[in-house]
Amino acid sequence: MIPARVLLADDHDMVRAGFRIILGSQPDIDIVGEAATGAEALALAAELAPDVICMDVQMPDMDGLEATRRIVADEAVASAVLILTTFDRDDYLFEALQAGASGFLLKNSTPEQLIDAVRVLAAGDALLSPAVTRRVIERFGARADAAESSSAASAALATLTDRESEVLQLVAQGLSNAEIAGSLFVGEATVKSHVSKVLQKLGLRDRIQAVVWAYENKVAVPGA
Repeated sequence: MIPARVLLADDHDMVRAGFRIILGSQPDIDIVGEAATGAEALALAAELAPDVICMDVQMPDMDGLEATRRIVADEAVASAVLILTTFDRDDYLFEALQAGASGFLLKNSTPEQLIDAVRVLAAGDALLSPAVTRRVIERFGARADAAESSSAASAALATLTDRESEVLQLVAQGLSNAEIAGSLFVGEATVKSHVSKVLQKLGLRDRIQAVVWAYENKVAVPGA
């Protein structure tokens, strides 16, 4: 197995050292570089092409949100960004999602959660915890209450099979592929295939965008 290549971006040396010890202890994770500023993270992302970037929010020169926005916009860089912050704030969460981050984790998470998050992103998936899902539902679900689905969204939804629509609704509830597989009594590989087709048909980047899309277009209903 080829180890996941990880770049650490944080302006505190001790924080990076802690992440390096936690992640570097795993045989399937390789720390390929470290950055102390957003600008350094941007440059190293282009130079090293890591699979995952663990990105702090508040850094000098350029904050992590702007660095994420630029990294995601660069088609030559295929790195997934995991936002790591000590601040449990909705504005950071939604800016991170809008910037294109594939995951959001608080720094008081357990070492196991950090390791799992890196593995999830390295595998090409997105990390959407139940707590984050609830906030997305509250923000975008409330917005959807006041708006009807667009004709374009309705047309896109019509391209989904019944099973794909069912999978989309379960994704919108924040369920993992394993949880969806258990709910539908199918294999996890089958669920992964359905999710990929849903994203492709709806023109979405990852399951985070799928959750937002589902609530914005009233495919899923808060509290359902």
